[in-house]
Order: sequence, then C-alpha cells, then structure tokens
Amino acid sequence: QVRLVESGGGSVQAGGPLRLSCAASGDPLFRTCMAWFRQAPGKEREYVAVLPTQYGDTSYDDSVKGRFTISQDKTKNTLYLQMNSLKPEDSAMYYCAASAHLGTYCNLETPFTTWGQGTQVTVSS
Repeated sequence: QVRLVESGGGSVQAGGPLRLSCAASGDPLFRTCMAWFRQAPGKEREYVAVLPTQYGDTSYDDSVKGRFTISQDKTKNTLYLQMNSLKPEDSAMYYCAASAHLGTYCNLETPFTTWGQGTQVTVSS
C-alpha cells in the first residue's frame, strides 16, 4: 500500500516562490508515476505536472509551464513541486498522486489510484 503525505503549502504574495513536498512510502512498484494536482473551490481537480519515476519525460499543464518544476529525490522517496512566479489563480489545494504506470503511460491522461491529503496554497495579489 502506498502512502503520500504533502507539506510545504502556505500563503505567499503574487510573484513569490513556494516549494511543495510529497513524502511517499510503500511499494515503489505502485508509485512509478507521480503527479501533482490542484483543486480550487468550486472548480474541478486539474493536473499540474506529472513525473515518471523510472524513465520518461515530465509533463506540465500549459498554465504552469515555465513557472513550476516537478522533481524527485529518490534517496528520500520525496516528490517536489517548485512553484515560482506564483499568481492568485494558482491558489488551490494541491494534491500528490501516485500510480503504477511506466514510461509513456505516465502522462497527463494517467488515471491515478493513490492520493495524499492535500496542502493548501494561497497566493495574494
């Protein structure tokens, strides 16, 4: 069983940075594909970025390209989301997710099976 615990959320002014962390535990075979999602009040959950942990390319939603970077530290079993040049529209609950998909099957269309509890990000103008 995979467990995901997010941290690093908070309040920041527009233009500022924030780094989210997702500590993962459990069978690594079930977390070969990791991603960040977000959901703002009254809106549907949306992809932010996805990272194949074994091989393959990262992918980003167009709304965060060039501002956000997804990465991992395999020695710490931790996924990160570095968020720069934050905008008020980035305010949302951010969730970490995991699945057992590999390579090209780990992308923005991947159906994820395991979720963290979320961490709140609030960007003020």
